[in-house]
Amino acid sequence: MLEYRSLVAGTIPADCDFEGCSYKDWSGPARLWALRDQRSQGVREKVMGKLKMGVMQMVEAARAEIEEVEASDAIKEAGDPDCLVIDIRDIRERKRDGYIPDSFHCPRGMIEFWVDPDSPYFKEIFDEKKRFLFHCAADWRSALTVQTVTRMGMENTAHIKGGLKGWREAGGPFTKDEG
Repeated sequence: MLEYRSLVAGTIPADCDFEGCSYKDWSGPARLWALRDQRSQGVREKVMGKLKMGVMQMVEAARAEIEEVEASDAIKEAGDPDCLVIDIRDIRERKRDGYIPDSFHCPRGMIEFWVDPDSPYFKEIFDEKKRFLFHCAADWRSALTVQTVTRMGMENTAHIKGGLKGWREAGGPFTKDEG
């Protein structure tokens, strides 16, 4: 349960412990709702109970439900024309850090929409009878992604343990665009 403290615009809370905060930080509408994260030294005020499940618990639960493929095995599988590597990282990560050649880019935020044939955003590549190997940078997001698409009914999916980092460490092909 969140509790919010109402503030009048142009004021600073008396207990603001954020160095350098000033009235300019509080400009805007006549009333502001400020949240202060008790774990950091920010100007946000938040009073919240403990999360029921943290992100690492979610990742571990996903790993218990899905197929995980070692990076060295994924490198071999990726050579099969009936296998498609899906990169779910943000486009900025892909440009900055490079990518697996011939991988298909599907941002994590769009996966449910792109795999659902009833969605206006459906991508036909997900209707193909292929093996789909998902990866992200380290393997947390891809574990959650594979759990989601499997629950949606997608078959023959797995994620690459270690993500792109594991792939590169195992000697997998990798490319980075110039520029």
